[in-house]
Amino acid sequence: MKRKNVLLTAAVIVIAGVTGFVYSCKSVKVPEGITVVKDFKIEPYMGTWYEIARFDFKHEKDLSNVTATYSLNENGTVKVVNRGYNYVKDKWEQANGKATFVDKTNEGALKVSFFGPFYAGYNVVLMQPDYENALIFGETKDYIWILSRNKTIPNNVKEKFLKEAENAGYDLSRLVWTKHDK
Repeated sequence: MKRKNVLLTAAVIVIAGVTGFVYSCKSVKVPEGITVVKDFKIEPYMGTWYEIARFDFKHEKDLSNVTATYSLNENGTVKVVNRGYNYVKDKWEQANGKATFVDKTNEGALKVSFFGPFYAGYNVVLMQPDYENALIFGETKDYIWILSRNKTIPNNVKEKFLKEAENAGYDLSRLVWTKHDK
């Protein structure tokens, strides 16, 4: 009887651990103190965006000419295709993923996955009314992107985005300005 109770307890602990792990992989929250775009519309966000700047991390290291292309899937999720030129390896690289809303479909809080059940925060913090330029924060201060429909961004928009990032506590000295020459 004691052996049966020990096995049952162990099974409950394992199930709880697996459930917690799966939940933590899919649970993404907007960082504290960050406000995402309200009245966000997904349809005008679709299409190709040029990465203007980012914080470097292993999946984008040595990439130039980076674009992100978004399209709606039939099930309501967003197909994500990130593409960039690896100037060290002298070849194009591409990553395919999917994005979904964290909560409300009219707010710029999304989560994106390129690796199965593992999601990361994708928070649209500033967006021009014409959906021409966007400032994106990740779920931590290690991730930031400035995106544009064009390969360059107007100086006044750039300054506004940089001020917002600085006020949110981002270390702007870490920004990598993406080259677009291909």
